[in-house]
Amino acid sequence: MSVLDLFQLALGRLGTGKLRTALTMLGVIIGVASVVALVAVGQGATSGISSRLAGLGTNLLTVNPGASVTGFTRGAAGSSTTLTLTDANALNSLAGVQAVAPQLTTQKLVVAGDKNTTTAIIGTTPGYVTALAYTMWQGSFLTPASVDSGLRVAVLGATTADDLGLGASSIGTNIQVAGLPFQVVGIMQAKGGTGFQSPDDEILIPVSTASALLVGGTSVRSVGVSVVSPDQMNTVTAEITATLRQRHGLTGTAVSDFTIQNQDQLLATVSSVSTLLSVLLAGIASISLIVGGIGIMNIMLVSVRERTREIGIRKAIGARGRDILAQFLIEALALSLAGGLFGIAVGLAISFLIGEIAGWGFIFSPLTVVAAVGFSLIVGIVFGVWPASQAARLDPVVALRYE
Repeated sequence: MSVLDLFQLALGRLGTGKLRTALTMLGVIIGVASVVALVAVGQGATSGISSRLAGLGTNLLTVNPGASVTGFTRGAAGSSTTLTLTDANALNSLAGVQAVAPQLTTQKLVVAGDKNTTTAIIGTTPGYVTALAYTMWQGSFLTPASVDSGLRVAVLGATTADDLGLGASSIGTNIQVAGLPFQVVGIMQAKGGTGFQSPDDEILIPVSTASALLVGGTSVRSVGVSVVSPDQMNTVTAEITATLRQRHGLTGTAVSDFTIQNQDQLLATVSSVSTLLSVLLAGIASISLIVGGIGIMNIMLVSVRERTREIGIRKAIGARGRDILAQFLIEALALSLAGGLFGIAVGLAISFLIGEIAGWGFIFSPLTVVAAVGFSLIVGIVFGVWPASQAARLDPVVALRYE
């Protein structure tokens, strides 16, 4: 028999028991849909985290204070007060540095008319926009003059402006920050982000004003440093380390009282972890594919038993063992392939739905679809060979006598 005849015979046989065929395919559909959806979720999460980190700034280095030690107790990283405004100013003169943004941070109640919100108040310098890749929506950002004079001016994040009911017409109006009047000079373009430490839920004021009126002292929470080009990241990191160690009087093997985070290294770490998570999720989902394959094998074994007499007749009129083997193997492949295609459609639909809810959009990976189809075919072959070989080995005489 030709391959086309075998396909027609196999598909015709599967069509006679539509309900059983559909239930047999269900395991493969669930398995493939799980693999496609979970891999897409992993890739989407990676994309979302990477874009969020990339949105923090271009070629960004973040300098944080080290851990404080009280008696025999060591505090968390960043709990020390070793970084100051003068340290940040010293970094401005280093070669390869594009912008420096020290940050004095506190949480305060902000009031505008009859609306209020509690948000992060960040004292910083004009370099903040460049270092952390912000753009202005309305008005202007902080100026060197406002920092030098300690003016009470404020730039609002997009979320904070919405919470306070402020828009384009609010530029030049006053708000109350911790009971003190500040003039709104600008509103930033939204970056996107929710929850704790959202980049859009903040108010920026001159660092001198924050130090004098809200925070007290000159210790900063962190210093963002934007490097001119990616190939200078390591060089600038070494320059920052040498400068700060010298300023802090650290010599020889003394441990640095600050840390420097490289954005590129953080992105690489996130990508590596997310890839491992995607592989793990796909591996877990593949278990359901194996269960679906076992279901196919079980149904095919039942089918061989039910069609023993048919097999005997076909062999009696000249069908060879390999024809019988091919027919049952094609039936198993048709079940697994059809289930795989349905599963891909379901998985892509789930991926789209999750992507829209989570906010990272629809992630489509052709490689995942190809792998899912290939895995479906492998399942059909692996779990269809034994029933097909059982059918091919039947003795026609015994099969004809079978009731």
